[in-house]
Amino acid sequence: MAHRNFRKEDFFKEEGSDLYQVEFRKGDVGEGADLVVERQKEDGEYETLQAQMKRHNDRIFICWSEPFDGRVIFDE
Repeated sequence: MAHRNFRKEDFFKEEGSDLYQVEFRKGDVGEGADLVVERQKEDGEYETLQAQMKRHNDRIFICWSEPFDGRVIFDE
């Protein structure tokens, strides 16, 4: 399994919503059906989240109530 890390600073506020989102290209993380989102805890361990995902053209957006450091795990 491959992964892509992201940081709090990568999130942006979704217009007209209380959600923040981070953006990935489909070509970088696959089609999205097999994506797992994990948030990094203070102790450095990761916990799995059931984050909302949206698709638009060749982009995938992961949405959450606040920005966080984490990673997306996917099949190559």
